[in-house]
Amino acid sequence: MIRRHPPQVPAALWVPAVLALALVVLPVAGLLTRVEPARLPGLLLSPAALDALRLSVITGLIATALAALLGVPLAVVLARSTLPGMRVVRALVLLPLVLPPVVGGLALLYLLGRTGPLGGVLAVAGIRLPYTTAAVVLSQTFVAMPFLVVGLEGALRTAGGRYEQVAATLGAGPWLAFRRVTLPLLLPALGSSLVLTFARALGEFGATITFAGSLQGSTRTLPLAIYTTAQSDVDAAVAMSLLLVVVALLVIVIARPRAVEGRL
Repeated sequence: MIRRHPPQVPAALWVPAVLALALVVLPVAGLLTRVEPARLPGLLLSPAALDALRLSVITGLIATALAALLGVPLAVVLARSTLPGMRVVRALVLLPLVLPPVVGGLALLYLLGRTGPLGGVLAVAGIRLPYTTAAVVLSQTFVAMPFLVVGLEGALRTAGGRYEQVAATLGAGPWLAFRRVTLPLLLPALGSSLVLTFARALGEFGATITFAGSLQGSTRTLPLAIYTTAQSDVDAAVAMSLLLVVVALLVIVIARPRAVEGRL
């Protein structure tokens, strides 16, 4: 029986790899040196911190669910459709990944604000979105959904379309093939994509503060609370930053391995 050995890492790669890890880890570790350990529990359990964390988690979960509801069909269309112009559509979907989040917030505000083309229609119906909790969810979905779409589209392209083609030859229609073939193919990638989507929504700042504002209890998520608190109490802001780091790490560490195992 032949033993399989893991591939060896070239020695020349270790130095830049360690530098890259240090660039990511050391700034976060530096936060620990700013706050006195004795003050940390009180700062982390302050009403403002817990309220902001609760709002961030709730809106992040809703935004992730909304991104899945809309992003899964979009990923399938991008990966499987042969209509002309799909390259342009793909570029538009990727825009939130490269645009500054503040620009995304302004775009949402001018579209859905009271004087915007859609916001005016909603205002007539008595619906106001800017500076509400719904605006937080929309902002998070806007910036986070591309992570899900990119991950799922890549998984579908890697898998190819042969399974759907076989299903079609056996008499399965497009909807049946989607439910019985495409969706099972997406499940492993869906797990990791949802983790990234939620983590991105949890840390969203620019679009949220522009479109939703920073109102405690309704729109002030944890990143906004950190920014607001830093202007008056740096130690409290650092403690909230550590809280956000811990939550994000828990999400990635707990959910990411399961998502990776689903691919194997």
